[in-house]
Amino acid sequence: MQNQDKSEVPAALRNFDSLPDSASVRLPVVCALTGAAPATVWRMSQDGRLPAPRKMGPKITTWNVGELRQKLSAPTNQVQR
Repeated sequence: MQNQDKSEVPAALRNFDSLPDSASVRLPVVCALTGAAPATVWRMSQDGRLPAPRKMGPKITTWNVGELRQKLSAPTNQVQR
């Protein structure tokens, strides 16, 4: 595993801003965006603090980038853990 400088942007977020709203991202990216653990991301999706994920296959779940941006930028959305 590489030593990563704490000021460096995590790899999962490096290209997030350039993704189109129609793109999909997987759980590690959502965790990095929210700073939350996977279980917390699932809980946040269930209670409406994050958009619902979409099943792309039997073992592939993704979140829509446009929906994530909208939910995370909403003034009433305070990411609570």
